[in-house]
Amino acid sequence: MFCGDQLLWAQLRKADIDASDGSLEVLQRLVKLIRHKWPLVKILMRGDSGFCRDALMSWCEANGVKYLFGMAKNKRLLKRITPTMKKARRDWAFSGRAARRYIQFSYRTRSSWSRGRRVVAKAEYLDKGENPRFVVTNFVPQEYEGQELYEKVYCARGEMENRIKEQQLYLFADRTSSATMRANQLRLWFSSLAYMILNELRSVGLRGTRMAEATCASIRLKLLKIGAHVRLSVRRVTFSMASGYPDQDLFGSVLINLQRAYHLRR
Repeated sequence: MFCGDQLLWAQLRKADIDASDGSLEVLQRLVKLIRHKWPLVKILMRGDSGFCRDALMSWCEANGVKYLFGMAKNKRLLKRITPTMKKARRDWAFSGRAARRYIQFSYRTRSSWSRGRRVVAKAEYLDKGENPRFVVTNFVPQEYEGQELYEKVYCARGEMENRIKEQQLYLFADRTSSATMRANQLRLWFSSLAYMILNELRSVGLRGTRMAEATCASIRLKLLKIGAHVRLSVRRVTFSMASGYPDQDLFGSVLINLQRAYHLRR
């Protein structure tokens, strides 16, 4: 989903296609729009192993876009980090706590990649055993060393996934039970629009309040799903809430923030 000048894009996809199908076309469109407005901005394409495809990486390399993708494990990658994993296991045996080490190397698939690329591997040993992870990137070591690249840049995508889960769980983006693809696409658009409105409410209306980082579920429950008496007149709409409503002060703060941000009049 992307929100720009009068642009809302959210596409419902079939389940029997590759995870990255269509992503290059979308990336090209978004980069063009972003650079039209902010020509000097730095862009990072970050995703899980579903987006680790040569076409995406080659386009990013040719167009000045940084990328950082997870990589699926395979025998060659696991063999490459065997010595490092043994060291991590010794660290775990000595300390009794989770141990991790990082290693980086140039890697190329046997046929699907057009060139060798920088891979950073996390060799982690836990109480339950080995937990290896791999990422591929066009960041050079001078920009990010392996540990910082993985822990601070790649793992930050977890917060991005939390936002996606908000829309799926609390705003019903995954409710696609209609008989036609077109109807389900409309459901997804409604959900996407609802998320944009709630996110704006959180970032603007709730700024500086105790709910500034609240989830969409908490916002719906405490600010929207409340009983009120609505009166309509020629000049105004009046909401009368119960005197026992526990978040009256919060509701008032939201109203003031929105009025200041958008220059609204009572």
